[in-house]
Amino acid sequence: MAVYITAIHLEGGKRHRHIAQVRWEQTDDRNMTGEDSRQEMVDWIRNENGEAYVLEGEGVVSVLAVDASPPYLRTYAGGRWTDSLLALPTF
Repeated sequence: MAVYITAIHLEGGKRHRHIAQVRWEQTDDRNMTGEDSRQEMVDWIRNENGEAYVLEGEGVVSVLAVDASPPYLRTYAGGRWTDSLLALPTF
């Protein structure tokens, strides 16, 4: 299964490490939506081969789990880390 992350909730700051929750839509059924904590999304990407993306213009950007303590989410495109998640609406 793959999802598009559509919004983020920040706690304690405005950087990637501060993303506490994400809202998403399932890519193969736009009627399915959900909300997960950062750790739930990191675990899903790492342990369940989950694929997450952010829509950017006409394309999509991959969301990966960054190895840190604690791990966090960040977009990766064109061979480099990007800030597409931080450009999403907040809730």
